[in-house]
Amino acid sequence: MRQSLINDECRAELSGVRFLVGDIERLGNVGNIPPMTPFADGVLAFLNDLSAKLMSDSNARLYPDIVTLGFWLRKASLLKLRERYEKKDGNIHQGRGILFHIAPSNVPVNYAYSLFSGLLMGNINIVRIPSKDFPQVGIINGAINETLRSHQFLTDYIYLVRYGREKTVNDFFSAIADVRIIWGGDATIDEIRKSPLSPRAMEVTFADRYSLAIIDSDKYIGLDNKARFAEKFYNDTYLTDQNACTSPRIVVWLGNSIVKAKEEFWSSLHALVKEKYKLQPVIGVNKLTSAYIAAATRDGVRIAPHEDNYLMRVDVTSLDAGIMDLKDNSGYFFEYECGNITEIRSLCDDNRCQTIGFLGEKDMLMPLLESGVRGVDRVVPIGATMDFDLIWDGYDLYERFTRTISMTI
Repeated sequence: MRQSLINDECRAELSGVRFLVGDIERLGNVGNIPPMTPFADGVLAFLNDLSAKLMSDSNARLYPDIVTLGFWLRKASLLKLRERYEKKDGNIHQGRGILFHIAPSNVPVNYAYSLFSGLLMGNINIVRIPSKDFPQVGIINGAINETLRSHQFLTDYIYLVRYGREKTVNDFFSAIADVRIIWGGDATIDEIRKSPLSPRAMEVTFADRYSLAIIDSDKYIGLDNKARFAEKFYNDTYLTDQNACTSPRIVVWLGNSIVKAKEEFWSSLHALVKEKYKLQPVIGVNKLTSAYIAAATRDGVRIAPHEDNYLMRVDVTSLDAGIMDLKDNSGYFFEYECGNITEIRSLCDDNRCQTIGFLGEKDMLMPLLESGVRGVDRVVPIGATMDFDLIWDGYDLYERFTRTISMTI
């Protein structure tokens, strides 16, 4: 048995770390905890019980992102994942060991998906959770701690920590990690990479990305429930103040009914936003300022008429990746009327382009996707841009979080 990783010097370096799940004494023993096989029955049982706890919590049900997480954690959902990924090749598959996750600071529930993906793959997980005190984080962590009481064996596999930007802490967690996962964007990646990994360790990074929505206007006009569609778009965007990399910042219109569709869609969305969204005055001023800057610095820009700052639309006559230098959030959208889908190839040829939220027929997108664009990792229905999957940003997390013992005897 290996000695504890926590000596007096480490204890001093970790003194500013707050453990929300797990504790420093148990953490010292992680080097002695064996990885599990992916999709172990005990892990599935734990996550299913956690799902039930979240779905029955009246406070949790106030947050659509927690409800979505709870639905994803159901045993039936996870068994479908296991069916997709289960390897029947005669080899031995197991977790890589210790995963150090750095969650983004502006998306409340992302840390939980990262944690549970690592746990499903059979790993010990140390997760630096968002520094901002989101209510969703407290609800999820409380449910985790309660559920662990009935699944004691997993207490060695989950450590949720909160600390500042101390490099010494990053150094410690990076040094013991078999895989480091950085969700925080370019600046965070640069900072965390100042802390070395061991020679055999791997790294998975999620850099700054942008996403767009593409809407076939004729398909939209034919929708039976346009209010429901507005709610789906709201969840993709306003629910995270448009800060998630999956949140569309550009709306591209196709088809023959663009004028009518735009009028109906934006009117429906605006009514919903006024009802549900709390707009801080400074955010409204920032969006207006950003729109003026775009109009002053880029040809062919027109600020769409608006009665307030809940919704800011900036019409553009061309699209390329440079438009993202002028982005804003909390309901700030560039808008483009597209005659041919290949007109937006330059925008999608940038490897920062991540998700297309889509309403229409798949064939409409194929000329763009088959043109060899360097961006676009996901195409999903509008309303599902935040739905998590083990293939994310082009990474197969099953492959990244597990290792294979090749059996040729």
